Amino acid sequence: MVVLAGDQAYRKEIKSRLAFEEARGLFRLQFQALGTNCGVLFSGVTQEQAFQFAREAVDWVACFEGKYSRFLDTSLLSEINRQAGKAWVKLDEDAEHLFALCDDLNFMTHGRLDPSGLPLILLWDYRRKRLELPSEGEVAQARELVGWQKVERRAGEVFLPREGMCLDFGGFGKEYAVDKVAGLAVSNGIGSALIDFGQDIHVLGTPPDSPAWHIGLEDPARPGSTWVGLAMIREGGVATSGDYHRGFFFEGKRYGHIIDLKTGYPVANGLRSVSVVAPSCLEAGVLSTAAFVAGELEGMKLLEANYGAEGCFVGETSNYQTSRFYEYVVQD
Repeated sequence: MVVLAGDQAYRKEIKSRLAFEEARGLFRLQFQALGTNCGVLFSGVTQEQAFQFAREAVDWVACFEGKYSRFLDTSLLSEINRQAGKAWVKLDEDAEHLFALCDDLNFMTHGRLDPSGLPLILLWDYRRKRLELPSEGEVAQARELVGWQKVERRAGEVFLPREGMCLDFGGFGKEYAVDKVAGLAVSNGIGSALIDFGQDIHVLGTPPDSPAWHIGLEDPARPGSTWVGLAMIREGGVATSGDYHRGFFFEGKRYGHIIDLKTGYPVANGLRSVSVVAPSCLEAGVLSTAAFVAGELEGMKLLEANYGAEGCFVGETSNYQTSRFYEYVVQD
C-alpha cells in the first residue's frame, strides 16, 4: 500500500489527539466537533487498534457534521433550508434513515422534539443583542412555520413547502453521534468505553481501574461543580438538559435558550435542569429535553412511559426523581 504525504499528516494529527493514561490503563481521545469538546476513554486494545478506532470515530463524526450541521453552508440540511418553498431536495439512504428517526422522536416526545422548530429558535436567539423582545405577532408568524407534520416527504426526497421553514438536528444530533461512536467502539473490539460529547454520554462495560464508570451531574446553581454522582455499570446513556448556561436577560428577567414550541416562548416552568439515564444517549438526551419542556408532572409521566429511562428534575426550590433513579446515585 502506498501512503501519501497527506495520509501521513492526517495520521500524525489523529495520533496527536490520542494519549494513553498508564496509571488508569485507559486511552483518551480528544477532539472538537459538533460545537463542543468530544472525549472518549477506552481500554482493552493495542496502540494500533486504538489508533484505528480513533481514526474511524473522528472521520465518522466529521462526515456526520459536514452533512447535517445547519451551521455549514455546504451541508445537506443547509441545502434543504435554502430550498424551502422552492424545490424538493434529494435524500440518500442515510438521510432517509435520519428523517424516519425524526418521525419516531417527534412521536415519542409528543411533539416536543421537532426539527422544524428552528424559526422560533432563531427568533429567540440568546446571542442576539436586543432592544426589545419578539412581539406576539412575530411569535405567531414563526409558529406558522413550525410543525413536523408540515414537512413533505416522498421516496428519496424532502420538501419544506413554505419559504422561511427550516430544519435543525441539534435537538438530537450530538446524542445520535455519541451512540454511533459507541457502536464503532464495539465493532473495533472495545468493550470498555466512555464517550462524552459535551456532557452527552454513552458508556460500555467498566473501566479497568474501577467497578463502574462514575459520572458527575452538574449543579445548575453552581455551574462547573457537581451536585451528585452516578455509577454506570452496564451499557447506557446519560444526558442533562437545562437552560442555566445559555440565555439572556431583558429588563431584569432571564430567558433561556430552550423553547416550548407549543407556546412559542422560552421555557419558564421553575425547572433548572433534567438529567436522564436511558439505554442510549439518544433516548437520554431527547427525553431530558422533552421532560424539561413539559415540566415536572408531565415530564415525570413521559419518563415513566419509556422503559429503561430514569431521571431527576432539579427545580428552583426542590428536586424530584423517578422511582429507580436512586439506583444510579453514588453513595458517599
